[in-house]
This record gives sequence, structure tokens and C-alpha cells, in this order.
Amino acid sequence: MTTYAWQKSSYCSEGDSCVHVAESAGTIHLTESADPRRAILDAHPAAFDALLAVLKKDPHRG
Repeated sequence: MTTYAWQKSSYCSEGDSCVHVAESAGTIHLTESADPRRAILDAHPAAFDALLAVLKKDPHRG
């Protein structure tokens, strides 16, 4: 099993509903803080940038 250096979202307060992000070899990995080793979404950096752009336009989304 691959071990990633997860970073917690700066918008996350203490609790179990946080997004964690890691990167490796041209891939961005996303997971939920409740179980960061279980469900991992892998994305190309361009797709992750597009997601961030949408979320920054409408902070109430997602």
C-alpha cells in the first residue's frame, strides 16, 4: 500500500469531515479525513486546478 503525505484543508476545523490532499508523480490524491487510506480519488493536476477554480468562484458549492 502506498503511503502519501496528506495535507489537511486549511478550511477544515477540528472534526471528521475534512478533505485531505497529497501528490505523487504527477497525480493529485484526495480523500476524506475519516478514513484517508480507504477511498482515494486520483486526479490529474489540470483537473484538480479546474475543481479549485470552480470552488473558488462559488464557496458554497461542495
